[in-house]
Amino acid sequence: MEKRVIFKGWLLPLLLLTPQVVVTAVFFFWPAGQAVWQSLFIPDPFGLKSQFVGLGNFEFLLRDPFYRASFVTTAVFSLLVTAVSMGVALYLAVLADRLIKGAGTYRTLLIWPYAVAPAVAGVLWLFMFNTRVGVVSWYLGLLGYDWNHVLNGGEAMGLVVVASAWGRISYNFLFFLAGLQAIPRSVIEAAAIDGAHFWTRFRTIVFPLLSPVTFFLLVVNIVYAFFETFGVIHTITSGGPQQSTTILVYKVYADGFVGQDLGSSAAQSVILLIVVGILTVIQFKFIERRVHY
Repeated sequence: MEKRVIFKGWLLPLLLLTPQVVVTAVFFFWPAGQAVWQSLFIPDPFGLKSQFVGLGNFEFLLRDPFYRASFVTTAVFSLLVTAVSMGVALYLAVLADRLIKGAGTYRTLLIWPYAVAPAVAGVLWLFMFNTRVGVVSWYLGLLGYDWNHVLNGGEAMGLVVVASAWGRISYNFLFFLAGLQAIPRSVIEAAAIDGAHFWTRFRTIVFPLLSPVTFFLLVVNIVYAFFETFGVIHTITSGGPQQSTTILVYKVYADGFVGQDLGSSAAQSVILLIVVGILTVIQFKFIERRVHY
């Protein structure tokens, strides 16, 4: 019989909810409200006063070709980071789930990269691919390939994608491995007795049963690519070359803190919040229909 907790009175539930409500209000609703309010103004160069322009900042952004290009860059970057990190993590989780000897050591080594901060991960990959002293770029030079992500936009995008996905593989690996270990072995053994090969069992049984984990990771990885990859891009490319790696969150920083255009930066943050909200709604409305709980 299911037992439900019933509170007598309203004081105790209110006290239990108050810390979370305060944290959410201070660190989410208050900054979001400030961004919306500031997006309606244009401050003067000295920051002494602001002029109300209404939706002028948004109109300017939608006409700006560089801002529209950052949407395409963000879409490509987010899809690549999500696909690479989840694909590699799923492959490693399948190997770890089948591993018998040294499984603990193997899993521990795969978890370590998650402890590295994005900015530190960016510095590590920047050193390896440095055009002068980088180990990887030196070996590529021996093979006849002249690596230079400082001038080549495609190489810069590939480098920030790999650096961003590298730190996320460990996070995805933990969830995929937990999902694989939660699948009843009797179902897989029954398919094996019926003659189904490994990839047939994975495609028809294992992967469908992993759909709740896959859907969750899809949502959080897209949000990660939109917001938490700033440190990687800032340390490796600073949005270059020629803004080829300037995603939306980095353009908010570049226009607001470097260009000191606080009104435009606030408007960009509002648009970014709306875009991520729409993407999340679309994912839960359409993609979740294919999820089997």
